[in-house]
Order: sequence, then C-alpha cells, then structure tokens
Amino acid sequence: MTDISTPASSGQRNGPAGAMIARQAIVNAKQAVVGYELLDRSHARDDHTAASDVLALFNALSHAGSEEIVGKSLLFVNCTHESLSGGHLELVNPDRIVLEIPPLAHPAAEEIAARQPILAALRERGFHLAFNQSVLESAYAPWLAQADFIKLDLSVLPPDQATVLIHYAQRESKAELIAEKLETAQQYDMASSLGVGLFQGYWFARPALVQAKLLSPVQANILELLNLVRKQANTDQIEDVLKRDAGLAFNLMRLINSAGLGLRREITSFRQAVMLLGLKKLFRWAALLLTAARLGGPPPAVGQTAVVRGRFMELLAQEFLAPEQVDEAFLAGMFSMLDQMLDMPLHQALQLLDLPTEVVSQIEHHDGPLGKLLLLVQACETSSDEDFDHALQALPLTSQQVNMAHLQALAWADRMCEA
Repeated sequence: MTDISTPASSGQRNGPAGAMIARQAIVNAKQAVVGYELLDRSHARDDHTAASDVLALFNALSHAGSEEIVGKSLLFVNCTHESLSGGHLELVNPDRIVLEIPPLAHPAAEEIAARQPILAALRERGFHLAFNQSVLESAYAPWLAQADFIKLDLSVLPPDQATVLIHYAQRESKAELIAEKLETAQQYDMASSLGVGLFQGYWFARPALVQAKLLSPVQANILELLNLVRKQANTDQIEDVLKRDAGLAFNLMRLINSAGLGLRREITSFRQAVMLLGLKKLFRWAALLLTAARLGGPPPAVGQTAVVRGRFMELLAQEFLAPEQVDEAFLAGMFSMLDQMLDMPLHQALQLLDLPTEVVSQIEHHDGPLGKLLLLVQACETSSDEDFDHALQALPLTSQQVNMAHLQALAWADRMCEA
C-alpha cells in the first residue's frame, strides 16, 4: 500500500469535493482484515478537533458501505470527548463503528467520573469503544469495564512493560487487545505469544489513501432544507429542494444507500429517501452538510444542466413509463452528469451511488427506456437535428411532446433556482 504517513499537503483541495481520508487495516492472527482505522488527512495532526472529527466521519459516512473504505469490516474512528455528543453519531449504524476514546489531558477522578455516563450511553446505543493503554492506569478504572478494544502502542512500550500491561488487561477486562504501531517481526511474535489477537502497523499495512467524493451544494438550498425540516414541511416541499440542487441530491442518495446507515432496502427516489431517513436524521444530515460546505466544487452551470436534464427526463417519462420509472428517470438524468460534477469517469462516479444495476446500465450504455430518453435529452442539449431524429424514432413520443417538456423543464429549473 502507498505510504501516506504525512498529512495531506496544503495544495490538496479541501472540503467535501475532495476530503482526504486514509484507512489502515487491523488484522487478526490469520492476517484477515477485521477493521480499518479511519485517518483524516484533510488536516494537520495538530488540527485534530471536535469539528474535524465530525467532518471526517461525515465524509466517510457515504462510503461506509463501499469496498474502497471499509467493505464489511469495523470502522475505527478517532474522537475527541467534545465530539462524542455530536449529532453526527445519530446518522450512523453503530454496529460497525468503533469510537477511539482518548485519555484526558488531566485525569482527575471527578472528570473521569463525569465522562462515564456518556461512554455507557454510547455502548448502550450499540457503539463499540476503544481506548489506548492509558485505560489500564488505576485512575481510569471506571472506564475499563466499557472497553471493547484496548490498543497497546508498541512504539513506546518496551517489551517488559508491554508484557505486564497485556497480562493485566487480560485479567481485569474482557476487551480485545490490539497491538498497534507494529513495525517488526519481533514485535509481532512477542505480542502474539502473549495472547494478543489483533494487530495494526506498518508490518502488516501502511495507510492507504482514498479521496472521498462529495458534492458542494448551494448553501441557500441547504438552509432552506433545514428550515423546511424544522417546520416539519410535507414531503413534496422537501423533495422540491432536493430536485433543484444536484449536490444535495447526490449526497443524500449516496448516504441513504450506504451500509453505514443500516437500511435493508435499496432506495431509488428522493421521496423514499426522505420518508425512510426521517425528519430528525434529515435535519442532522443537512446541518452537517452545511458545516462541511467548501468552495471549489463544480461550476454552477454543470449543476444547473443536471437539474434541467433530470426534470426533462422526468416529464418525458410521465408520457409512457410506470410511476416508479418516472422517479428513476429524474435520477438517471441528473446523475448522468456525475462525471463532470466529480471530475472522474462516469462508471466510477456511478459506483458511489449504489443505484440499481439496470439504471446504471441504462445511463452508461444508453440501453432500455431510460438510456433512450437520455440520448434524446442529450440531442436536445447539443441541438443536433440528426441525433434528435434518430433518438426520437426509438421512443413513443412526438417532437411536440419533447419540445413542450424541454421548455417546461427549463422554466421549472429557473423557478427552482429563484425560489
């Protein structure tokens, strides 16, 4: 794997459009991966704050069901104590999340006792908790029972001290032990012979970099979405905001179909996404998206064209397709421009969404009714009479229907952007 042990350079583009996330594998004695530690490379190491914790997890949320981040493994996330009560944790499926809890700067007994109920509540909600070797100190005895994992840093522990701590941890807790920062065969042999079952470090794998792909929505649209959700607006009003902003639409569909959210069905429309996510989680998601918004996304014209294309295809689909395919037509039209939105190949960009296979195929290969509609819409955009006539012949539509739908789509998009 590529060694990226230094932070991302200042020249890297920050924010949702290019958040730099690294992962490092945690393996068992058979060298099978059981989890990955998430490493935020968008900030320097000394910029680790509650806000950066929230953004790092938020950027990874949409990838938590895909192989490029965690596959089916556990995700170990570094935390500050301030971020443990953040609303971002309401969005995730806790079963696969391990929160790495740092020691306190000043481990006073009253401060340790005050944090205890927060840790217990997180475990009760289903999160796993990991601590470093500091939790084995007598001052942290109230936290030790909450430990699902204890990480032992072999880069700072001499063998005799590591041996004592391993025996103590095995005797006093039920936590699984992880030997981390493992760099030599001797370190591995020593930890393994003492009964440590999990390992992390350069001896097995260096951190591998993944550039999380999220779009930057228009902040005004995020604010409107927040206001609508806060007022408990109806689903139609919320759906209209999502349809007017390609960035909002992409990010929501990417999140809703992620295994990190724990849903058991595939979502193919905004209405389904809003109803299944619920207003409370939708509000938290939009609030996080607002804090994560950055400059440097795709040009506004790209998002505008995507919105028009989605509405255009939706109107045409209403003429001859079933209602569920009408919803898919809007998604297919909007997300057919993901390559330009994300500056990456279309096939790779579509894999980020976990759309139904048949929808992806129609977008990529222009087969099926949605693919044929897409060819027609693209011909209208280029004003090619030859391409338009050829595409129209493959569909049960008239040129009058197409022209009317195009004008309606343009007018609708203008109204949406002015709303």
